[in-house]
Amino acid sequence: MNATPSEHHHATGGIDVKTYEPTPYDQPAEGPALVRIHVVETFSGDIEGEGVAEFLQTTRGEDEASFVGVERVTGSVGGRSGTFVLQDQGTLTGTAVTGTWHVVPGSGTGQLRGLRGEGGFQAQLGQRADITLDYWFE
Repeated sequence: MNATPSEHHHATGGIDVKTYEPTPYDQPAEGPALVRIHVVETFSGDIEGEGVAEFLQTTRGEDEASFVGVERVTGSVGGRSGTFVLQDQGTLTGTAVTGTWHVVPGSGTGQLRGLRGEGGFQAQLGQRADITLDYWFE
């Protein structure tokens, strides 16, 4: 059955990190270290709820890093409740954290079944992140 995508919406809000647990898993004598980071965060604004994420990060010098991750968000988007998964990628340069993300297709549950979208985040390290998500339902 071919469904027509619904109207697109623009969500904004913030993320506050509750738990940040880095664990190095490969530290060679030469070259960048690899680190697994477990994060629990609270979403507020147009997206409300809690996210649980695992990030894989590689350092690039003293104050630079690249990371990828997946995060399950439990809560609501635009007043519709359920869960969904975000796939993230980003960088840390100095104290600036920036990244993009997208909703993993087919990951929505409950009233968020069929959720699709993409957006991003930015923050100063250790501060509340500003987030966006342009989303729609299939």
